[in-house]
Amino acid sequence: MLSLTKEELAKHDGVSSCTIYISIKGKIYDCSSATDFYAPGEPYGVFAGKDVTRCLAKMMFNDEEANADWANLSEEHLTTLAEWIEKFKSKYPVVGNYVPDADFKQRGAKFQP
Repeated sequence: MLSLTKEELAKHDGVSSCTIYISIKGKIYDCSSATDFYAPGEPYGVFAGKDVTRCLAKMMFNDEEANADWANLSEEHLTTLAEWIEKFKSKYPVVGNYVPDADFKQRGAKFQP
């Protein structure tokens, strides 16, 4: 299993390498088989190479809250997030774990739940 930092995960964006990894709640999924969704220019391409827990929980289709702690998400957002996690688990293999950096919690705390 891989352990990737924000910088290492960013290399798996479908541009810098042919792999597309997306992290959700600390688990890294290999979404390389879904280039029609996650490749550059595709509907969810902005998520490639990032931890997008907050983005998916809040149904944000941008990366404004990517790579940020999810501890302050609302119950409603956590329910949405659980649905996304089940979807990812059923479609994509887990290849590793996301290693948060020193500012991870601080980045998450600045966003509203």
